[in-house]
This record gives sequence, structure tokens and C-alpha cells, in this order.
Amino acid sequence: MSPVRTAPAELTAGDAALRTQYLTEVLSLLYPRPCQASTEAGEGNLIAEYLVVPNAHRPRLLVPNASRPVAAAAVRRYAEPQSRMARLKRNAVVAAVHSRADRLVFRDRIRITGPVSASIDGYLSDALRRDLSVSVHIGPARANRKPVLQLLTPEGETFAFGKIGTGPLTQRLVRAETAALHALGSSGLTKLTVPRVLHAGQWRGLQVLVQTALPVWLPRAPLTPRRLTAAMVDIAGCCGYTTGPLVQSAYWHELRARLAAVAERPEGAGLAAAVDLLAAHSGETTLRYGAWHGDWAPWNMANLADALLVWDWERFATGVPLGFDAVHHELQKRIQTSGDARGAVEATVRRADELLAPFGVAPVARETTALLYLVDLAVRYLTDRQAEAGARLGVLGTWLLPVLIRRVEEL
Repeated sequence: MSPVRTAPAELTAGDAALRTQYLTEVLSLLYPRPCQASTEAGEGNLIAEYLVVPNAHRPRLLVPNASRPVAAAAVRRYAEPQSRMARLKRNAVVAAVHSRADRLVFRDRIRITGPVSASIDGYLSDALRRDLSVSVHIGPARANRKPVLQLLTPEGETFAFGKIGTGPLTQRLVRAETAALHALGSSGLTKLTVPRVLHAGQWRGLQVLVQTALPVWLPRAPLTPRRLTAAMVDIAGCCGYTTGPLVQSAYWHELRARLAAVAERPEGAGLAAAVDLLAAHSGETTLRYGAWHGDWAPWNMANLADALLVWDWERFATGVPLGFDAVHHELQKRIQTSGDARGAVEATVRRADELLAPFGVAPVARETTALLYLVDLAVRYLTDRQAEAGARLGVLGTWLLPVLIRRVEEL
């Protein structure tokens, strides 16, 4: 794993309030009683002191204040800036920490006291058998939001990232990523580099995964479409291929089962109708099936001169129509750069021929594959209840469903 993504849009007031509430929840999970979190200096054994970046009303990051090198490294490595402005802001925070001006810039601090053995710090130090400091990322509202921890050495080197599954969905995702990384580690990949599992287990009812930090701080190289596609093809074949008509495939039966589970949701009926039309038109189309990353987006990878680093494997799956990763990456890139999600869906489907040809997808099956991907993504959003969680694109009727339904009707 590598630094977590940064949101493409500025925080709204509502998102800021949700982050503040989430900060309290995260602290109570990572430092349960008898540990205590306080903004005031007090009695008791000090486990950690955190700077709240940028402040307690709009928390994005808890920076361990154990030492200047550790604090500066925590800021420098916690996120992968997606714009020049984001990079400048990140560098300004690093400079403030280095220049000892952090008390002027970051007025909000949280002190954690209590027995180390009861804290996440103590658990991870024992599990990994090394001294460490923990930095905590406070992400935007999403159904799959979970505590993401950056683990640093006493010298300020980022050596690992941790994910903590707290509820049914996030625990399932953390277990899935653990299994994915174990499988990928022995799959013989040659076109990309993935993290290794350092530790996996349970702590106080939470699911824990610790994985190596990929070296995203090394100099970047331009990523060519050819190199990206080659890496996606590498993943597609890492667990073997199968071939067969859509409606007779294991993928189709699994997709219909997932759809049935959300059929009663407000947008489930429209999605189910689109799937029925798709089956009637393309059900006998022969497709080839393989593996996919599941969330291959620009913020989940970094290209170096001699390696393409890819992280966040919690949605990895096998037996899906070839080319899903290419369609997903195109859609996410367009949404990120334009902010027009509905227009991004339209443009992505129009590029189906170009995106899917390198995967050997037959011309007759390319639009069907792109529409199947949209169905799969929509079912994921409904299953995860992204709209209820306040996710920015959680309401599918505003962007994805209208395009999907119209395109299926035009087949």
C-alpha cells in the first residue's frame, strides 16, 4: 500500500462535520478504555500526542508529535497529492513542522494516555516486533471508510500502512484485501508491484491488515497507455481465464444474486430492468473472464522508471469479464478531471472499443462489457449503501443509472 488518496473536491461543511464525528469514533476504537483522549495536558502515561491537521473542525490527519522527523515524514507520506495546489499545501505543512512553527499553525492537539498494552500502538508494536509511531488518516464520508494508519520508525521512515476493519463491510474488505495480497504475492506478476502482507489478525473485534509501504517517494516517470494496459492484462490473467456465454457464466449468476439482494432499494428496480434488457440482447454473447483489481484509479498507483506500483486491493476479484479495470480507470480519471460524473460515464462507454481491444474482447462484446461494468459498479454502490453514508456520488440516479438505462435500451 501507499499513501491514501486525496479528495478531488474541497471539503463541504457537512463533510467537515462528519469528519469531526468520525475522528471521535476512530480515537475510541484505536484507544479504547482505559485509554483516554484529551485536548488538555493531564496525568497518566502518555502513549502519543497528535497534531490535528489542519484543525479539529476539519480533521484530515493525526500527526504523531513524537519528534520533528516523525511528524514531518507523517505529513509528507500520508497522501498522494492529485494537483499542484495540493502538493504546495502538503509541502507548507511539512515546512511548518520542520521549522518548529507547528504550535502557531496547528493549535489543536490530542493527547492519548493510559496503558500502552490497551492501545493500537502497543498491539502493532508487539505484532511487528519493533518500535513505531502511528499516523491516522481521517477520510471523507464513504460506506467503506475505515481507519488507515501510516506506520513510521523512530527515525521517521514510513515502513508500512495498516487498515482497520470496524464494521461488517469494512471487515469484509480488509479480509478480502489480505487474501488478495497473499494470492498476488505468489501469482508471478511481472508488469506491476503490489504490497506484501506484514501482519493480519484481529484486535478487540477489529480486523487488522498491515502491508509494506510501496516506495512512492522515488522519482516518477510518465505512464504510457501501453504500460498501463500491459499491467492490467497481467492482472487479468494472474489466476487463469475461462470462456463462455454471459448468462451461463459464474460471473452472471453471482451478479444476479448481488442484484437480488438490493432489488428493494430505491434504485434497484431500474437497475434490475436494465439488467433484464441486457440479458435479452447479449445473454448469449461469448465473453472471456479473468481477474481485476476492482478499483484501479489514478490515485491507487504510481509509475516509476522501473516499476508500476499499485495498491488498495480490497475489491480484487476473479472470474469477471476481461477489461473491467480499463473501463473503471477511464471512468474514474474522467470524473476526477472534469467533475462531470454523468458526462464521464457517456464518454467512457463511447471509448469501449479502444479500451477493450487490447484485452482481446471481440468487437461485438465491447459495449456489452462496458455496460456490464456499469451494472457491477452500481450494484456495489447499492450493496455498500454509499448514498446513506453520504458519499459524493452515492445517488446513482444523478449520474450512472440514466446513462446505463438509455444505452441498454439502444442496444
